[in-house]
Amino acid sequence: MSIVIGLTGGIASGKSTVTGMLREINIPVIDADHIAKEVAEPGKEAYNQIVETFGRAILHENAEINRAALGEIVFYQEEERKKLNAIVHPAVRKEMLSQKERYIEEGYDAVVLDIPLLFESDLTHLVDKVVVVYVDEPVQLERLKSRNDLSTEDAYARIRAQLPLIQKVALADAVINNNGPVEETKQQLLSILALWLD
Repeated sequence: MSIVIGLTGGIASGKSTVTGMLREINIPVIDADHIAKEVAEPGKEAYNQIVETFGRAILHENAEINRAALGEIVFYQEEERKKLNAIVHPAVRKEMLSQKERYIEEGYDAVVLDIPLLFESDLTHLVDKVVVVYVDEPVQLERLKSRNDLSTEDAYARIRAQLPLIQKVALADAVINNNGPVEETKQQLLSILALWLD
């Protein structure tokens, strides 16, 4: 019987580091953000709805969605963010479930759903266990600013658009503290998996 693990955290908390470790040990990871980009490609239904809702000003010259322009709208206005989520989330969920079923049929012991907004979008029913990747907020802020070349204000807007990490920790079945060296992160992950996959 496969276990379905929900992996979440906050922006710049180090989830991609953990997903890399999972892939190294041959545990499939289904990435919600990656699927969200795919469903919003030109010609797809979600893309058409996004353009209809937010206008052509959010497009690059090649007609692809300018994520930075769209981000300027949705990270500062909760109502606009809700509109975007109502378009994108159903399409993402459908694709994630289809991939999850395929991996289970292939006989994997565990399948990981990497969903940044797992709690915010009430998707915990899709998984058996939840792991939260945690970092202290000052660390998160600095990583986000340097990774995305953002001002403090813009970085905070993105962090504030999500449930605070400390609240996610309270809702998790397991927590990986990613404030330390990468080896410590890996040890925590392996300990959790050893417990759940026995």
